[in-house]
Amino acid sequence: MARFRLFLLLLLALPPQPSSLPWPDTAQGTMAGLILTALEKATLFLEDRLPAINLDGAVGFQVLEVQLKGVHEKWASNPLLQPLSFRAEQLAKTLSALLQKSIFYLKQSDPTYLREFQPSIQPGFWKLPHAWRRTNASLVYPWLEPLDSFSEESSDACLVQLLGTGTDSSQPCRLSNFCRTLMTKAGCSGYSLSHQLLFFLWARMQGCTQGLFHQSQHYMDVFCANMMELNRRAEAMGYTYPTQDLFMENIMFCGMAGFSDFYKLHWLEAILSWQKPLAGCFGKPDAKRELLEGTPHRQGILRRIRRWEKLFTDGCSCHNTATAVAALGGFLYILAEYHPDNGEPHPPTQSPESDYQDGATMPEVQRIGRPLRVSS
Repeated sequence: MARFRLFLLLLLALPPQPSSLPWPDTAQGTMAGLILTALEKATLFLEDRLPAINLDGAVGFQVLEVQLKGVHEKWASNPLLQPLSFRAEQLAKTLSALLQKSIFYLKQSDPTYLREFQPSIQPGFWKLPHAWRRTNASLVYPWLEPLDSFSEESSDACLVQLLGTGTDSSQPCRLSNFCRTLMTKAGCSGYSLSHQLLFFLWARMQGCTQGLFHQSQHYMDVFCANMMELNRRAEAMGYTYPTQDLFMENIMFCGMAGFSDFYKLHWLEAILSWQKPLAGCFGKPDAKRELLEGTPHRQGILRRIRRWEKLFTDGCSCHNTATAVAALGGFLYILAEYHPDNGEPHPPTQSPESDYQDGATMPEVQRIGRPLRVSS
């Protein structure tokens, strides 16, 4: 681990080199390199602050590990892409070791919460989309409930029930009437909305298909359409803090749900610009704010005490960094999956255009133009 850390520090100290990859648009090679560099810096932050990272923070890095493995698989067979593939592979291996080590600290800080949500940081839980679709603006709600439309305690209880990790030794994929009503409630926004999507996303990861879960894709379509609208509003407002966290969480979750239009080039540029260059983390823009190390900070509507965020003295945020790396990992994965040099013989089957045409998506995703239905 120390040798890899020294290697990264030396690599990050070098001036950026122009891409030598003979891609049709060499800017894509440069883009992939920039994303990887940002992720390497964030991984150094994870290593430095590992004892203080909470489980919510670890989840983002677990998603990133899966994305990096997917990127490596796409690039490994192409000699022209092996330098980038090697970086992705090494970073994934480093994250695997760090995440295993993090369990020790999570057991000390909150063993109950770890037991309830440990599946989300276990290898094999998160599965990458291999087919893509786009959001439908006609599904955006004409009205919204208050932001605190339901509590985090209620959300957590339904997620625990879904995972089957409660104290009642129940099986996964259970769905009470209360959770059915809560997780399909219309008009939610903010973290309530993102947790509704997370519920159905985790149901897919768990292989839940019975009853209401027959309609999982419908609800994911609705939720991501509304999360796209919230991200558009956040962009129009200049990505003001602390809306950056929810903005990146929406990209993280809807990207994992298979919605390609969350990967807009100008959104990638914005996220990269938010990284603190020295610490490698993401968080409060003004790092001079006087906060004690590890002081809890309310991170939106759905953050109860044990999930309250930590803002360090340099402004670094566990949750901001976790959502950022998973969002960036998604950008890298879709860039690798749909690049013509990744071994794919031709674009996949196509489906209707998105109603959102407000900005360019990632190169090659925009070229394909018509995304796929997400595989079950």
